[in-house]
Amino acid sequence: MRIYLVGYMSAGKSTTSKRLAKRLGFEPFDTDRLFEERFHITANDFFNKYDQPLYRKLETQILQGTAALDNAVIATGGGTPCFNDNMEWMNQHGITVFLKISPTTAIDRLSHSKVRRPLVYNKTLEELEEYVQKNYSERMAFYEQAKLVVKGENLDIEELSNAILSLMPSASTM
Repeated sequence: MRIYLVGYMSAGKSTTSKRLAKRLGFEPFDTDRLFEERFHITANDFFNKYDQPLYRKLETQILQGTAALDNAVIATGGGTPCFNDNMEWMNQHGITVFLKISPTTAIDRLSHSKVRRPLVYNKTLEELEEYVQKNYSERMAFYEQAKLVVKGENLDIEELSNAILSLMPSASTM
């Protein structure tokens, strides 16, 4: 069983994957970390050195490699569901969960983040607000294809794990 967490940058996918995996007795994974381990370069450095289309192609390879994992909670990059039919692929290979935060929350979290995100790095607050408003609405159609949509602000792990268990084919045996 694989659970794929999708959502916008700073929605809390990486943190939630760890907490949810612990709660379910699964192992947490993060596609950004898997990318870095395989290619020995951060996403930010890759974007600066190469280009986004190549990154998205390699990111898809990393994602599809997660099919070999079992009992895993996988945090995906914010753009992962939006390219190369990845959302459809994740829906076929596991349970997808959209951690839905508001654009306002995303802007606030991104503007205070210590993590350098390649698509918003070095933007002024005004540029960040403009970018997030446009980009978030473009990505929403992909995120909303998730099998489960949950509010990402003040997320209750117990509630989320119960909702996921109810979607698992073997929920009654867990």
